[in-house]
Amino acid sequence: MDLSEIAAIAGKGGLFHVLKPSRSGMIVETLDEQKKKMMININQRVSVLKEVSIYTTDAEGAVPLEDVFQKIHEEFGDDPGVDTSDGEELKAFLKHIVPEYDESRVYISDMKKLVNWYSILLKYAPNVLENNEPEEEKSEGEAPTQPTSEDSAVTSEETEKDD
Repeated sequence: MDLSEIAAIAGKGGLFHVLKPSRSGMIVETLDEQKKKMMININQRVSVLKEVSIYTTDAEGAVPLEDVFQKIHEEFGDDPGVDTSDGEELKAFLKHIVPEYDESRVYISDMKKLVNWYSILLKYAPNVLENNEPEEEKSEGEAPTQPTSEDSAVTSEETEKDD
């Protein structure tokens, strides 16, 4: 499972595992002990976590949520140690993780969601938080090689010998 399979749904607490699309929406399963399946209407606002980002003041304008979760996991591991009822503590926490976050567009409610989502992922989908970059770099480094003109010549010579 990765962040492209996990969604937040407006008006519903928690996170959901997207199981499969249907004609009228999608089937999701709660990320908790209950594993309750439900049909989500196509008109409901669904945010796939892979597509969510946090506004920043730098040139890029936003940092993907996946990068933020990775940084929290690297720095704090299993316990971010943040009190979600204290707005100032949430601001200091996010400032530590994403120093260039846009304070005028990232609200305390967004910070609460970030910490709550991290806790849910940590408990029910910890594999999502593990760093997968070395595998991606490895697969990119082992790109299939294109046959050179020498390889093509050998292949055509071998074909002629077989005839």
